[in-house]
Amino acid sequence: MPQSARDAGPPGRMPRLHVAGDLKPEALLALDQSQVNYLRNVMRLGAGSEFLAFNGRDGEWLMTLAELDRKKGSAHAVERTRPQAPAPGLHYCFAPLKHARLDYMVQKATEMGAGLLQPVLTRRTVAARVNGERMAANAIEAAEQCNLLTIPVIAAVVTFDRLLDDWPPAMPLVYCDESAPIASPLEALGGLTPGPVGVLVGPEGGFTPEERASLRRRDFVVPIALGPRIMRADTAAVAAMAVVQAVVGDWRLID
Repeated sequence: MPQSARDAGPPGRMPRLHVAGDLKPEALLALDQSQVNYLRNVMRLGAGSEFLAFNGRDGEWLMTLAELDRKKGSAHAVERTRPQAPAPGLHYCFAPLKHARLDYMVQKATEMGAGLLQPVLTRRTVAARVNGERMAANAIEAAEQCNLLTIPVIAAVVTFDRLLDDWPPAMPLVYCDESAPIASPLEALGGLTPGPVGVLVGPEGGFTPEERASLRRRDFVVPIALGPRIMRADTAAVAAMAVVQAVVGDWRLID
């Protein structure tokens, strides 16, 4: 697994952990072994120390360590510091990549505000198997580091054809296509109504002519180009989500 994102935070920032249990006043939550090790051996905390916790449902809470020793730990929920935010409306659909690059892509998609991660098997997909637990671990680490309150849903792998057949027609699906008829991605997205949206990025070898034709037959599909340079799939993912978030996503809501 990649180096924990918990170790990458700025010095002096209060530790922040994702927990599985319900967060409510006076709740007592048991910590798992990795959390015990992190709080005790990395952060050098002990009983009475404080940290922040979130579970993706109940907002963010200030926690106080009730006990912390080499083998176990627990913490009390003291007060809620932030209410739960609505789940993001961005669905990121992607052809699976090899391990290291998939780790990176999941982390960046989480940071970019994806509410759902959907692996898609295309004809040129190079990695047909996806480790959902590994994806979830990377998403959690990214959320811990980046002050997020929600964890994207990790969807089961689907085929390219099933994705398109089951896609809700009222929800736009933006896909990256270097031959998109409108050169400017901002102009291509300009006619969309802000709201839930999907982003689809193909495999390293790109979509086949048949897949591209299938995409363009669908009324809900919007092709966008990403400039004059050829990007790797994980780079294209970040670029596409940034453009979409800026035009029709939650970046518009920033004061």
